[in-house]
Amino acid sequence: MSLRINDIAPDFTAETTQGTISFHEWIGDGWAVLFSHPKNFTPVCTTELGTMAGLEGEFNKRNVKIIGISVDPVESHGKWQDDIKTATGHSVKYPLIGDKDLKVAKLYEMLPAGAGETSEGRTPADNATVRSVYVIGPDKKIKLVLTYPMTTGRNFDEILRAVDSMQLTAKHQVATPANWKQGEDVIITAAVSNEDAIKRFGAYETILPYLRKTKQPSA
Repeated sequence: MSLRINDIAPDFTAETTQGTISFHEWIGDGWAVLFSHPKNFTPVCTTELGTMAGLEGEFNKRNVKIIGISVDPVESHGKWQDDIKTATGHSVKYPLIGDKDLKVAKLYEMLPAGAGETSEGRTPADNATVRSVYVIGPDKKIKLVLTYPMTTGRNFDEILRAVDSMQLTAKHQVATPANWKQGEDVIITAAVSNEDAIKRFGAYETILPYLRKTKQPSA
């Protein structure tokens, strides 16, 4: 059975470019983004890791930690980090997990149990399904999962937008409409009565009996 939204993110201990971590302990009381890669020295992933490095400050503002994983030993991550800096101009300062025994890829069901026990001899195509992004909340539950093909680079601005939405909707009884961005109007959830909506949000607009919009709540 695959991992679903609101499942507890599987915990694990792993070697990273910043030492051994216990995943849940590393997350702490904030949010985390775990994003995976089929192999080191792959072109699309090189651009992605650099892009995330450039956006790390934006994630930090939102109390979100970043961690990458690649199906290769930690020892080879250092040279890849040099390539990432050359290609993108950004230095990777967040940890990169080495998954040479495929343990984490299997734990997160990105690879089948029968995939073997080592990354040695495996090609990027063998690990093509290790292309998922997981956003994990302070409760250690999975809040979002996105999986991309190897030939399509990920849009990390969308991950930031989704984090803004999830953090807002975790605090207020609202939802965000399609293509919503920070500061735009939001939807009042069905759990809030019309009377309570006035008390909570002040004026609101009724588009349909089940669709009510209001200004984005502040803090």
